[in-house]
Amino acid sequence: MIRIAVIDDHELIRHGLEYLLHRSDDLKVVLRGAGIGDLRDSDLDHDVLILDLYLATDRPCVAEIRELSAVTRVLVVSASGRPADVLAAVRSGANGYVTKDAPAELVVDAVRTVAAGGFYLSAGLADILQRELDSPGPGFGSGSDSALPRLSEREEQTLSYIAQGFTHAQIARRMDISKATVDTYVERIRTKLQVGNKAQLTRAALDRLERRHRP
Repeated sequence: MIRIAVIDDHELIRHGLEYLLHRSDDLKVVLRGAGIGDLRDSDLDHDVLILDLYLATDRPCVAEIRELSAVTRVLVVSASGRPADVLAAVRSGANGYVTKDAPAELVVDAVRTVAAGGFYLSAGLADILQRELDSPGPGFGSGSDSALPRLSEREEQTLSYIAQGFTHAQIARRMDISKATVDTYVERIRTKLQVGNKAQLTRAALDRLERRHRP
């Protein structure tokens, strides 16, 4: 059973998510709240936190994501699909990001993926990351920034696909190589960047992007 906490300042959204998730036998909402305080005041254990990015404020709660992601898996479900919001949430530690207009089955898939330690973006949001990650600037993959661990061109390409949420089999088809080769690239990347799961790999890719574009 996957236990879920839902934090959203709209009561209708909270009830809607609970109704949706309880239709699946393996999902159970154990906490509903309008703010982070409701989560902190609760002693209920949960596996996934569904969090709205804007909680009764015009400030995205990226600082809260950074704090909470250290102790739980965070899935952002937000009305905002703005690139800056998606990138800020992922950089802050979110394990997934889905917009509120996404199909119901996609939200369920996202919860299960995040609960299993994976990383999830809906297709449109993956496109946002792809545009960012597929626009190499000076020094990308060349090792010209001595602060960045050097990756080969194929490893950089693999890291970009991982960050967009593709499976190893999907990456293999896109790169026209075997899945075993992709597995090897990913292990090399993890070793070089000293990261583990998909969420960490995604943040590593975004960090490389940000640093290579720094003046």
